[in-house]
Amino acid sequence: MKTTVNVAMTLDGKIDNVARQGAKISSDADWERVDAMRAAHDAILVGGNTLLAEDPRLTVKSEELRADRLARGLAPDPAKVGIVSACALPANSRFLNDGGGEVFLFTTERTSPEQLALLRNAGAKVFVLGKTRVDLVAAFKVLAEHGIETLMVEGGGGMIAALLEAGLVDEIHAYIAPRIFGGATAPTLADGNGLLGGIHLKLLTLEKLEEDGILLKYKVL
Repeated sequence: MKTTVNVAMTLDGKIDNVARQGAKISSDADWERVDAMRAAHDAILVGGNTLLAEDPRLTVKSEELRADRLARGLAPDPAKVGIVSACALPANSRFLNDGGGEVFLFTTERTSPEQLALLRNAGAKVFVLGKTRVDLVAAFKVLAEHGIETLMVEGGGGMIAALLEAGLVDEIHAYIAPRIFGGATAPTLADGNGLLGGIHLKLLTLEKLEEDGILLKYKVL
């Protein structure tokens, strides 16, 4: 399974501001690129903080792209994947209900039986993989067994850091906006406890987009 992290960040490496309410970073042109990237992947993954704070739809916006997926015998939207230690989604969650793709949720024994039942009744494929932290390697094995060959990761910083540390990321695509947010507590591309040895990358492409944004694509070594 090929896993690609896609992020939009400011020049100072922030993927949101200190308010952590989903500040706009991408340009309109970059949003179109992201939509096409979603349409080209089998599944889109987010971590627990992003899932619970933003309840993302993770759907393809372009009707043309959705029609193209249908013409290829696929669901109009890629599958959604949530990895969350203690899940607490309402029955009317956008993540659970919006779009036309499968929903996978990986969680731990910290999630209540009532929540597990709610998720399964909503049609989600739910897997309990761990006592307090989700076993990421096991989760990726499950996805591969369900036919997921290309996976797009959309955040957040803690999830990306954990995947990098586990050696589960193949590429990183980073849109760098001509903005600065600042703030020591603003989230970055890779948060968590830090990667003391560092993650080494190889630059694949560099492209200047509209509105002075830059798109960098790296291979993870």
